[in-house]
Parts: sequence; C-alpha cells; structure tokens
Amino acid sequence: MIRSRTAAALATVALLSAGCAATGNEAAGPARGDGSPPADSAPAPAATPAPATASGSGERPEPAASRAPVPEALAFTAKTLSGETFEGASLAGRPVVFWFWAPWCPNCRSEAPAVKAAAEKYGDVAFVGVASLDTEAAMKEFVRSTGTGTVTHLSDEKGAVWTRLGVSRQSTFVFMKPDGSAEKAPGPMDSGELNGHVEKLRAG
Repeated sequence: MIRSRTAAALATVALLSAGCAATGNEAAGPARGDGSPPADSAPAPAATPAPATASGSGERPEPAASRAPVPEALAFTAKTLSGETFEGASLAGRPVVFWFWAPWCPNCRSEAPAVKAAAEKYGDVAFVGVASLDTEAAMKEFVRSTGTGTVTHLSDEKGAVWTRLGVSRQSTFVFMKPDGSAEKAPGPMDSGELNGHVEKLRAG
C-alpha cells in the first residue's frame, strides 16, 4: 500500500514538471535564423526618403550653361583697326561672313557698299573685314572713305588670319557656319550675289 502511494506521488510530480517545461517553450517561440522579430511584434514605421538631388538641398540643380564649341578656324587673336583685341572664339556659334580685302584693291572698294548694306540687313550674322597687304594707315583710310566703319575690321598686316582661313587673294569672302564649316567665294560681289550667299548661310 505504501509503495502504491509513493508511485502515485512520483507520477504526479513528473506530470507537473513536464507541463511547466512545455509552457516555457511556447512563451519563447521558435528561434529565427534570419533575425526577424516575432510575428506578433509591431514593425517600426519606415522613414519616407527625401527626393534625391545632386546638391542634397532638396532643390533641382540648374542645368550647366551650354557653350558653343570653338572651331579650330576661330582659335585666333587679332587686333581691330580701332586698336582693340579681338578673339575669334567670340564668333563661335554664329554664322560669320569674313571679307578679306586690301586698301589698294579696286574690286574691294567696289563691293564695299554691298558689304555695308548686308551687315545692316542681317543682324543675326557677324560680318568681319580682314585687311592686309598694306599699312594700317591705308586700311583706316579705306574704311573711312567707303563708310564701312560699322563693320568690325581686323588689321592683319602679317596675314595670320588670312593663312588660318586659307585665303591667298583679295577680295575673298568666307562664309562660315556655326559648326565651323566654311565656303570660300571670290569677289567682287554685288548686293544680289552677296545676299544670296548670306541667305544660304543662314539657312544652314
């Protein structure tokens, strides 16, 4: 009888111990190998990212200012008849008419009125006279007597600009597009011929 009671008591203790062990395991939950929180945990709200910008200030960056590339033919520095420094690069991105002349050239003198009129008519085209083959004093007298002082004229006594643009005689016109491609045409030209070339140049 004593043995039966002892056996029953031991069985009761064993059952209670097993129940406590099971309750502890359920509270802990299964271990996650990926480190994720338990299913019943509330996830932290995700932060809303700010719009990405190059400067980080939240404002759209301004586009870089576009500059026209300078063609090789315009990579020169010269002096105007008024004594100012002239950079060929300043003509980049525009259609240009170069008028190569000499003070003693009768053909150059005869076409001067056409050049002056075209320069006044086509404001979107740069007209540049390039004088050589004589003294600067003679060049200035030519400009004064022909009334072409409204056109920019370069004093190219050494012929550096003539050589750069491949000109070997006067009078010669060089019609240069904004991309630097050019067409040479010999003078003299009257207004109709010159305007025709300028219209073609403007049309691209």
